Amino acid sequence: MSSPLNNAHPSERARFRQTMQVEDDEIDLAALVGTLWRGKFLILFCAIAAVLMGGWYAYFQATPVYTSSATVALESRQEQVVDIESVVTGLSGDQATINTEVEVIRSRGLLEKLVNRLDLVQDPEFNANLRPEPRFSIGALVGLIRSLISTETEDLAVPSERSELDAVIDAVLEDISVSNIRQSYVFRITATTENPQKSAAFANTLAELYILEQLETKFEATEQATTWLTDRVAELQVQLEAAEAAVKDFNAGAELVSADALTGLNVQIKELRDRLGDTQIERDATAARLDALRVAAASNDIDVMAQTANDQTLNRVRQLMANSGQESPDRSAFDARFEQIVTRAQLEVSRAENQIGALQETIQQQEQQIVNQSADLVRLQQLQREAEASRLIYEFFLNRLKETSVQEGIHQSDSRILSQAVVPNRPSAPRKSLILALSMMLGLMFGSGIVLLREFAQNTFREPSELESRTGYTVIGQVPAIPARRRKNVLKYFVDKPTSAAAEAIRNLRTSVLLSNIDNPPKVIMSTSSIPQEGKTTQSMALALNLTGLGKRVLLIEGDIRRRIFSQYFELPNTNGLLSVLAGNLSLQDAVIRIDALGADVLIGEKAKTNAADIFSSERFAMLLETAREQYDYIIIDTPPVLAVPDARIIGRHVDAIVYTVKWDSTSHRQVREGLKAFEDVNLRVSGLVLGQINARGMKRYGYGDSYGAYNAYYDN
Repeated sequence: MSSPLNNAHPSERARFRQTMQVEDDEIDLAALVGTLWRGKFLILFCAIAAVLMGGWYAYFQATPVYTSSATVALESRQEQVVDIESVVTGLSGDQATINTEVEVIRSRGLLEKLVNRLDLVQDPEFNANLRPEPRFSIGALVGLIRSLISTETEDLAVPSERSELDAVIDAVLEDISVSNIRQSYVFRITATTENPQKSAAFANTLAELYILEQLETKFEATEQATTWLTDRVAELQVQLEAAEAAVKDFNAGAELVSADALTGLNVQIKELRDRLGDTQIERDATAARLDALRVAAASNDIDVMAQTANDQTLNRVRQLMANSGQESPDRSAFDARFEQIVTRAQLEVSRAENQIGALQETIQQQEQQIVNQSADLVRLQQLQREAEASRLIYEFFLNRLKETSVQEGIHQSDSRILSQAVVPNRPSAPRKSLILALSMMLGLMFGSGIVLLREFAQNTFREPSELESRTGYTVIGQVPAIPARRRKNVLKYFVDKPTSAAAEAIRNLRTSVLLSNIDNPPKVIMSTSSIPQEGKTTQSMALALNLTGLGKRVLLIEGDIRRRIFSQYFELPNTNGLLSVLAGNLSLQDAVIRIDALGADVLIGEKAKTNAADIFSSERFAMLLETAREQYDYIIIDTPPVLAVPDARIIGRHVDAIVYTVKWDSTSHRQVREGLKAFEDVNLRVSGLVLGQINARGMKRYGYGDSYGAYNAYYDN
């Protein structure tokens, strides 16, 4: 009765679940077809409903419309009488130009001309204001709701002529389409209206207006260019005359300058600077000789003075003085000659100083002259360039003006009408057969989508096989929902209906639990679940009732001391229970309550100040279970949900079998997976799973009637 994975290590079960998740990610075509087959009635209903709606629309609601088309060819290469590319140019024919022309044909300006020419403002098909008010419309309903909700009164403004015209243009725009035939320069203008003659007139008139628009555009462009060029040429002429006058006035008021003259001045300055340098060197040498002569004169030594002066006359005077033989010869002649030499040296220094000053002054004057003439030359060249530029611009615009004047009156359009639109013989829409076929396909797709979406969005368990495949644990019981509105009527139902499907399911559950370990049959059985309201308490009581029917001594312990819901099933006196036994105030035999309807003893829970997990972790609780094993054949413990509190995992250490209840089509995959993992984390083995509160009608609705409910003939429900 147990799966090999029930006794497997938790890591092996985890690997099994991962393998099943990978397999679930793969698309099972057989399962997909099976899901669609189970929802065949819904799919068929959606298809029939869609066909009926499509037929109602095609035959009774849709208004027949007629489509007509005119074609226009784009002349990408044209021979102009006068080629003026800058003023009026032909279309290039590239894709960008073609797309642009498509938008030009659909432009609001061109459509406004179409509306005015065909007087579409007076056509009820395009002017909604001329149509009779419908008996029922969504807009009227929305307006009524707004008027009921809003307390403010809205003034209905009368639409202006412009707004009415814009609305008509919008309506026409929806019925006009323009497309380019691939790999060609041909446009197809298509009009769709409720009248065949009107459709043909739409297409032909729009093609004519488009060609006329091209001619008008070119004429207006040429006329505007001529007007602008005329004004521009006049302005440029005034500017040219002003620039030439400025050159003449400047030449009259400035010195005659040229680049060659400036070059000559620069050469002169260089020569003067060279002379100034030589003169400065000569002055320095003369000044040094003067200083040496003065030093020699101060020494009053004839030999030193003669050597410093280096003068032949002075040397001869010194020689005569030496040959005179006098001890103190007369040196007046020598001193007079030396004084002459000193005076001449002073004159040379003074003359050099004067030459340096004169050269420096000349250089400064010529430099200033060069600066002035350079500025004048730059200004003159600038004025000449401006005058030349003005002349070139004036001549260019003057030539353009003459060319544009010649171009006026010889324009031709860039397109021509290739074929006129003809009056259609039959309506283009609605295509009734196509509407019916598409409606059926959409209905089938919509119904299939609902079935698949409902199936894929399902995150709960509906079949035992799915529960086993996703968890790796054996499903040891399938308990249907008990038709009892009040919990106090649950036991009465089992007593009154011993052969019902629920009673038989509990017997099957009892058999599976007792045979879960043949070598060591369980005596202490714990019932738990992932979350509250999954039916574990009802199953615990039903299992206790079934075991007492075998003549066994059974003890039912209320392990969920936080909620204590046994009182909702029995009429219990306000007595002591589990905590009193654990505290040593009462013995187990004195604390239990005999429930005749159940045929078993019940140990109720009590409100505790101490945490429940600490109570069940105590040695007294383990001793209590050992005492109960000696006095009873079976002990069933109803515990809190494992995801809510840790009580179930603590109690599970002392039991022989753990029955894990999963509510049908309610508990999510994640909750069951996390609840089982909580037991595996503390190395506790779940003996089996119970799929509880199964709804037979729901099973049939989901298409599982063949696997559940096929044996109702054997039950007395």
